[in-house]
Amino acid sequence: MQAEHKAGPLAARFRLQTFSSLRHLDYRYLWVGTMLMSAGQWIQQITLGWLLYDLTGSSVLLGALNGLRALPFLVFSPIAGVAADRMDRRKLLLNTQSILLVTALGMGALVASGLLEIWHLFLFTLITGAAWSFNEPVRQTLVPNLVPKEELTNAIALHAAGFNLNKIIGPALGGLLIALFGAAGNFFVQGLAYAGVLVTIYAMRVPPTPVQARQSTVVANLKEGFAYVWSTPTVFALLLADLVPRIFALPYQALMPIFQKDVLRVGPEGLGMLMAAPGVGALLSTLLLASIAHSFRRKGLLVLGGLILLGIFLFLFSRTTSFPLALLMLVAVGGCQIVFMATTMTMVQMIIPDALRGRVMSLYMLDRGLTPAGSLLAGVTAHFIGAPATVGMMGLIVIILAVLVAWRVPVIRKLKA
Repeated sequence: MQAEHKAGPLAARFRLQTFSSLRHLDYRYLWVGTMLMSAGQWIQQITLGWLLYDLTGSSVLLGALNGLRALPFLVFSPIAGVAADRMDRRKLLLNTQSILLVTALGMGALVASGLLEIWHLFLFTLITGAAWSFNEPVRQTLVPNLVPKEELTNAIALHAAGFNLNKIIGPALGGLLIALFGAAGNFFVQGLAYAGVLVTIYAMRVPPTPVQARQSTVVANLKEGFAYVWSTPTVFALLLADLVPRIFALPYQALMPIFQKDVLRVGPEGLGMLMAAPGVGALLSTLLLASIAHSFRRKGLLVLGGLILLGIFLFLFSRTTSFPLALLMLVAVGGCQIVFMATTMTMVQMIIPDALRGRVMSLYMLDRGLTPAGSLLAGVTAHFIGAPATVGMMGLIVIILAVLVAWRVPVIRKLKA
């Protein structure tokens, strides 16, 4: 009986820590909205790819469409950061979300009419990519305003958990919806999800945007953001470290069809499992990270440890020819990747002042526009030396760069929260 009495409060405390930030109503609105946004994004991504390949049968155009999705982050992200520090953040979210809703419904009507042409897909991708490049930095900027500082790691981890849950079920759901309702129906379902996001934004109370940025010109605001990152060694080092997996680790996903067919020799269902495995690891690690956020203070060690282990498991994956073992390695890859990324974002969010938060977070997200370049580099390298050697080399590069960061930038090792 005494053991049960002790176990009860322990279990309750564990549950409370894992989902503690969801106690805050406004953060809960933000989190639900992020879940709906992520679901809509995956449905869109699957449907656009299916439509384009069905119309053209061109893998080149398919790659170009995926690259175009990331391009707006390189172009518009710094401007979005300035807007987030000058404008009412809630209104900015409402405006960009309305654009996403209208374009999704318009695309659904266009597909249903039978008038769809290839250029429509590229224009739609460009418009929605631009809206996303404004919307996402603002959503990340709001997180520290909606939860206490001591629960920031938990909140960011749960944000990532919601995204990765959709990463597991989203592709399968998108394909099922195409089979049930057709491609046009998918865009209407996406519009319904985005309408739900609008409801959460209307319900959410957002603290007023700091007024400092409005006292200068837009160009001056932009320069101030760059100057802050350049003159703050810890933030600069974290942003540079975040580039490592974007360029040298995440592009391994583009080579999965080669591993599926030529290395592991499994069918199309095996490819789906290979693509879903990192999402499983990411979901598990975010829940673990949310649970230990209050007790593990050495966040710098999590950043470096996650990056080094990411490289190690990526290298081990490249050496295996066993399908079950490959899945296990990919689960570990996804878990280490999200530990590194979620902890890095937490540290950046804790350091930067709220008046500069939008600009710094938009610069932090510039790396998303570099992922297609990494995928292109991985594809070209795999053509000459093969996919296993390419992924193995990528893993080694990540390990070497992580060790260099740990050695040359000791301030990251010492980071606590």
